[in-house]
Amino acid sequence: MKSEPLSYLGKDGGPWEIFVEQVDRVVPYLGRYAPLAESLKRPKRILIVDVPIHLDDGTVAYFEGYRVHHNTARGPAKGGVRYHPEVTLSEVMALAAWMTIKNAAVGLPYGGGKGGIRVDPKKLSPGELERLTRRYTSEIGILLGPDRDIPAPDVNTGEREMAWMMDTFSMNVGRTVPGVVTGKPIALGGSLGRRDATGRGVFVTARAAAEKIGLPIEGSRVILQGFGNVGNAAARIFHDHGARIIAIQDHTGTIYNEAGIDPYDLLRHVAEFGGVRGYPKAEPLPNPEFWAVPAEFLIPAALEKQITEQNAWRIQAKIIAEGANGPTTPAADDILLEKGVLVVPDVIANAGGVTVSYFEWVQDFNSYFWTEEEINARLERVLRNAFEAVWQVSQEKKIPLRTAAYVVAATRVLEARALRGLYP
Repeated sequence: MKSEPLSYLGKDGGPWEIFVEQVDRVVPYLGRYAPLAESLKRPKRILIVDVPIHLDDGTVAYFEGYRVHHNTARGPAKGGVRYHPEVTLSEVMALAAWMTIKNAAVGLPYGGGKGGIRVDPKKLSPGELERLTRRYTSEIGILLGPDRDIPAPDVNTGEREMAWMMDTFSMNVGRTVPGVVTGKPIALGGSLGRRDATGRGVFVTARAAAEKIGLPIEGSRVILQGFGNVGNAAARIFHDHGARIIAIQDHTGTIYNEAGIDPYDLLRHVAEFGGVRGYPKAEPLPNPEFWAVPAEFLIPAALEKQITEQNAWRIQAKIIAEGANGPTTPAADDILLEKGVLVVPDVIANAGGVTVSYFEWVQDFNSYFWTEEEINARLERVLRNAFEAVWQVSQEKKIPLRTAAYVVAATRVLEARALRGLYP
């Protein structure tokens, strides 16, 4: 009997359609697990919640929130929470699914989860944001727990929001539960190295790919889209290893300096002015021209669907290391493959954050914490091993790294699914 298609997304599948196409592309390489691939196209559970809060002026505002568990065959759901005015169910579903693949590709004992609220956090006061976070946490609390679903920061959320989430959950269950979220402040059981972990992972995997093609980091040119937590951490680490950051784009505009941009100095400008626009030590560049800047490394570290068939043909980078989730569409992937651009896919390139989140979770369970040097060394070992496994499959099957990463991850997920069977 043929499975029925998902009905609740309507005609426009959005980012979810990208994930489904990525799964379809990997099915021919799954062998005996191919018949189970349909399970990857069906989230385990979806919760849509109303999030009403009192605003500072005494009125009540209503926001729509989501929490999605994509697959938990290999462990509890793990994934971030984002606050953004364009959050949709399709996006959260896709992000949860990418977390399933990411956790399996890296070998972490998690399934994929994701959450979000459709809100512009810049329009809310700190008090309003706290009330929003606490109400959202209470509404999705039926899914949460250190052995059920462990949220983390994502777009427009950070340590502060994770502290509120942890406290809210703890108050509701009557005891302190540090392991219910990761990405917390150090004082509340957070892990050293977590803040820069995703950007560090982008660097580690980009360097591993560069070694395969004989491309040195020192003296190389790097362009970045996004200068938030991931982008600025990647920029600083590339800079510290002798690379030149020559172009950066964020929501305020694009800046360019062939001689190099000091990311530490730029951070001070961004902290004062809210974005890269107007940075006096670089010249402005029209946003569409960013993609055509010649460089050895391109780091998309903003939102999904940024590299499309409209701009992929302009890209001149040798390596793309995806700091964002889903920044490249399948049509763009085909163009980049034809151009000979080596793409390190998001599911391993930006897995540094969830890897150190795993370390944080383990540390919280044991109430024993590692040094930052230990964290960074463990992170590099995990990601390099993951990259090597994906590279080997890519070479053996003569397939792109993204497809190879999905082969590795989907095989692990579907093997667990097969071993567990169906209940009842």
